[in-house]
Amino acid sequence: MAGVMSGTSADGIDVAVVRIPPARKWPKLKLLAYEAFPYPVELRKKVVAAMNAQSTTTAELARLNWRLGLAYAEAVQTTAAKHKLKLDLVGCHGQTLYHQAREERYAGRKFACTWQAGEAQAITLALGVPVVSNFRPADMLAGGQGAPLVPLLDFVMFADAKRGRMLQNIGGIANLTAIPAGASAERVIAFDTGPGNMVIDWLAQKLFDKPYDRDGAIAAKGAVLVPVLEDALQDSYFWLKPPKTAGREQFGREYAAEFLAACRRISKKPEDALATATALTAETILFGYTRFAAPRLGSRGVDYIISGGGAKNTTLMTMLASGLARQGCTVRTSEELGLPVEAKEAAAFALLAWMRWHDLPGNVPSATGASRPVVLGEVTHP
Repeated sequence: MAGVMSGTSADGIDVAVVRIPPARKWPKLKLLAYEAFPYPVELRKKVVAAMNAQSTTTAELARLNWRLGLAYAEAVQTTAAKHKLKLDLVGCHGQTLYHQAREERYAGRKFACTWQAGEAQAITLALGVPVVSNFRPADMLAGGQGAPLVPLLDFVMFADAKRGRMLQNIGGIANLTAIPAGASAERVIAFDTGPGNMVIDWLAQKLFDKPYDRDGAIAAKGAVLVPVLEDALQDSYFWLKPPKTAGREQFGREYAAEFLAACRRISKKPEDALATATALTAETILFGYTRFAAPRLGSRGVDYIISGGGAKNTTLMTMLASGLARQGCTVRTSEELGLPVEAKEAAAFALLAWMRWHDLPGNVPSATGASRPVVLGEVTHP
């Protein structure tokens, strides 16, 4: 199975190929290959412009949907050819352009909705194998928020009989999965803690013309603007009880622009804005853990396992390690446990495709808030 993921950072496409042998209960995954493909500059501009857009055209959205499908197909083909792998199935998350997790009124009805772009037919015809896509709607129609969907992989790969496990992914948005020692899947909780790399990346692009703050080097030269940070931490999202999910609708370009304006009222040093944004990510992760997750994990030792692009930000990791040490956590990365930090979400959608192919539920209701387990995704055949 190949899993394909494009996250809220909109920086490109991750492809993970896994082998899943027959299983009676929970499947075990073996990672065979992982590749990352940055979006071409023009395509990334189109994606970012379409995300949570206040206005666009139907032609623009149709073209983007097809262009993404072609990009996904090429990425999977390249990965399979490079590693000489024959695929049986592909799971493609697509690129989220809009995610409204809670019900709002529209045209006379209240409902939640989501849209992940990327034409599945373009992928299946190019590869000659079935493609599973559109994973989120079934959970939302069962009363869930359609996210997070990675907790099933977290449970399958990282649950431990003796130690509590915290799986922290830091992509555009940061999300965690808490697995108590010896817990069943029904006791897992997961939610988005808030911004991951999203605000940091926007500031790096706006202030330094860089796609992101490599290794957190720019933030390391700045000072955290405490009044700005303290004010930002009062955002009502951070205090919401799980289940909850976030995206560019909450922490995208509009939020980042207001955050920068608040920083500039105190300091004209652009490095200070990066440092403060990095501290915001660290503090909201720590707040989410201590307030909502730690009470579920008990007093025994907890492994705090970090993945996602944020795991490569040295300044962010230093801030997190300091705060988590005070909580008695042992900080590790998923790489230390056999899964590259940027491969986890793509591997999750390979697993979810396998679950759909076998008509098995893929959501974790305690994480998404759904009323029941449901089978996720739609299958497109060649």
